Amino acid sequence: MSAVPKTPLWTPTPERSNSSNMQRFMQSASATAGKSFASYESLYQWSVTNTAEFWELIWDQSQIIHSERYSTVTNGSGMLGTTWFPGARINFAENLLRHRGEDTALVSLNESGARQEITFAELYLAVAKCAAGLKELGVTKGDRVAAFIPNIPEAVIAMLATTSLGALWSSCSPDFGLSGALARFEQIAPKVLLGANSYNYQGKQYDCLERLQQISKKLPSLRKTVVIESSNSEQQKLNSDLMQWSELLGNGAQEVEFVQLPFDNPVYIMYSSGTTGAPKCIVHGAGGTLLQHWKEHALHTNLSIGDVITYYTTCGWMMWNWLVSSLSIGATVLLYDGSPAYPGLSTLWKAIESERITVFGTSPKFLTTCQKKGLHPAKGYNLDSLKTILSTGSPLSEENFNWVYKSVKADLQLSSISGGTDILSCFMLGNPMLPVYAGEIQCRGLGMKVESYDDNGVSLSEQVGELVCAAPFPSQPVGFWNDSDGANYRAAYFERYPGVWHHGDFIEITENGGVIVYGRSDTTLNPGGVRIGAAEIYNPVEALPEVVDSIVIGQKWKDDIRIALFVVLRDELTLTDTLRKSIKDAIRSKTTPRHVPAVIVQVTDIPRTISGKKVELAVLRAVNGEEQTNSDALANPEALTRFSGLPELS
Repeated sequence: MSAVPKTPLWTPTPERSNSSNMQRFMQSASATAGKSFASYESLYQWSVTNTAEFWELIWDQSQIIHSERYSTVTNGSGMLGTTWFPGARINFAENLLRHRGEDTALVSLNESGARQEITFAELYLAVAKCAAGLKELGVTKGDRVAAFIPNIPEAVIAMLATTSLGALWSSCSPDFGLSGALARFEQIAPKVLLGANSYNYQGKQYDCLERLQQISKKLPSLRKTVVIESSNSEQQKLNSDLMQWSELLGNGAQEVEFVQLPFDNPVYIMYSSGTTGAPKCIVHGAGGTLLQHWKEHALHTNLSIGDVITYYTTCGWMMWNWLVSSLSIGATVLLYDGSPAYPGLSTLWKAIESERITVFGTSPKFLTTCQKKGLHPAKGYNLDSLKTILSTGSPLSEENFNWVYKSVKADLQLSSISGGTDILSCFMLGNPMLPVYAGEIQCRGLGMKVESYDDNGVSLSEQVGELVCAAPFPSQPVGFWNDSDGANYRAAYFERYPGVWHHGDFIEITENGGVIVYGRSDTTLNPGGVRIGAAEIYNPVEALPEVVDSIVIGQKWKDDIRIALFVVLRDELTLTDTLRKSIKDAIRSKTTPRHVPAVIVQVTDIPRTISGKKVELAVLRAVNGEEQTNSDALANPEALTRFSGLPELS
């Protein structure tokens, strides 16, 4: 059981709470349920015990565009037997392109300072031309379009064009190595591949054309590869099997023909990280994605027309897909391409000021780095527009919470959110009507019956257990690609607790109704048989001013498990016995003696996935001298080599 702070860091004013989309939805839900909801908790409990009524209300409130209405909300029963909104005919892209006026749909920024603005009308026209071009290449319902692409407007245009045709979109960022991209795209046999000829990161330009051609040669399913030229590159003469982006759009199309398809028609193929094996190809459906994202944007994030939302992400992370769905609300989506730390850590804070960003999405890593570098954005920039900060990718520490309210802005909603590529959405997230407590996610998401289970499947309160979802929800994956009998899908999520979604995170539901995430349960440490979440160690360690980053594993040692901690120190510091003692004392004072590492080792970098997640299992493999199966999934694979043969661990 955690020590829950009794005093919130932030509480919404009555005016802010009462004017929120969540409050208006609560009133609509009261009319539907025939009873008044006095609190979010009562609304939440209704949403997870009356799932059909709840999701039908989300359908109505989101005004989902459809050519045929559903015959019933659900067919079947159970998490593996429920079909959502049978009979409905919809198109994913049509719902994201519902706004057609002269308001700004997309703003694109990159680290070199280039800026592009696209209205909703311009976006619609570009999608019409792109869809016509793809159709000429033979793309039709059920085909796959793959993209090896930076976070630029062309990615959004091509995704919308692809899904307007009933085809599936799948993308990864160009910082993936050749084998990493092929490990994904070879499995799905795309008909068309799109990619940029180059991208910039940390002030350097990286050529992609050669890798794009290498990928093309390994994909016999391709009809054509389309090359998007970056704004700062010279036009290159392409060979006959490549097509320019301008050529793809070089037609007279003015209207998008939205192919009408069933509610769960596949639109996205997403990938697991692939750090411990071949990436799983997770297929997501149109309707569930639309409903979940609308709920999360409109209700939990309080997003409305006129807002400007951004999330620092690449096209290889689910947060890109999540961000782009904001178009259905009518908000302006800001795309940023490049390093968040180039030419300095102030880049994104400057963008909040200049672009009047209202919802800023980032990661604990970025916030921690700003904190460690002594940034005080509140003093340097006008952040009046900023209403909400979102953070995901790993647990947000109490120190991160405290720094944001002290150094960024005292009056904003800081929403740590948590879900995954597996559901393309969130299990736990923010709420404009609730207070914010340090170290806690504000609430469980509406319609998501999130519980903490012990090993026997008993639901726990204010105790650490496995994150499960015990009721069906419409954004469950359609399935895995090339998994015709569903065996791999069932094994991934339903083996641990039959009939209940087991997500693989270690959580606690607090007395405040919030959630604390302790990290992945498959990286749980078990010294002496005591289960310890990695985040329980990261929080006190990374709060120390000397420590920049850390990673922890459970190393097999003398018929037991011992905790091994690796730390990156700031500046030119060296790990001394005195600092080791300080680290151990910090861990012991915030946790228990069981949490104290048996060994602490200084390293120069911590390996992370391209989406910024620490890779404890890959580090454990390196320490054990085991072969790494897919280091191309890492942003910094060279960091992993430094964990092999460390004398301190022998």
